[in-house]
Amino acid sequence: MAAETGAKAVDAAGAADTASTAGTTGAADTVKEAPDTVKEAPDGANGAGEPDDSWGEVAPDAARRLLLAAVEAFAERGFHATTTRDIASRAGMSPAALYIHYRTKEELLYQISRVGHERSVRILTEAGNSAVAPADRLAAAVRAFVRWHAERHTTARVVQYELNALAEEHYAEIVALRRRSEEILRGILEDGVAAGDFTVPDIRGTALAVLSLCIDVARWFRSGGTRTPGEIGELYAGLVLRMVGAPAGPSGEGGGRGA
Repeated sequence: MAAETGAKAVDAAGAADTASTAGTTGAADTVKEAPDTVKEAPDGANGAGEPDDSWGEVAPDAARRLLLAAVEAFAERGFHATTTRDIASRAGMSPAALYIHYRTKEELLYQISRVGHERSVRILTEAGNSAVAPADRLAAAVRAFVRWHAERHTTARVVQYELNALAEEHYAEIVALRRRSEEILRGILEDGVAAGDFTVPDIRGTALAVLSLCIDVARWFRSGGTRTPGEIGELYAGLVLRMVGAPAGPSGEGGGRGA
């Protein structure tokens, strides 16, 4: 996902302080997996009860179960406090089974981060291409990005806040994806300024601020609250449009000419 919030700078261009992998290495040639299946992570379905398809391409099933278990464990305990035994137990497997599919605990985190950030780029790209007017494109991007971070808040917390635990080469790959997300949003802002729809003196700084605002939803959102992910997305879209000085729509809120 695009930008890191709080003390973590979204533009990780110069952030060379990658954390240690902290993963336990080792391998087992043969191991019998327990028949139990891992329970889905808390955000395995959105407010409409639809399953999270973020891990649909992960195969075989055992590898997917381990990823889901790792998401749950990392979100609950943090990367460094989580053991491979804890992950395997949540997946209904023996500890040695994990090494058939993942060499280290850090590799699990990398796969989670890669899938999450690729999903972020896709969400922003599709939303940004869904309309013509810059204000409509910006609103669509913010709605979709916020909604994903709310609906998948457990996954998003791991994706966004455990970045520094990645190994150097993995860190660099994920940072490139984050920059791509920033570039997409920056492009929408530039188009809005060029069209005279936005008043944004600092486009790059504003893009980082918007991304941070959206990402932070994963930190505080809890299912069963007073607002649904869709409602939060609408609220944030309006806030961001006012932030960039978009003209008011018919409803009196910030929006494009056709909003």
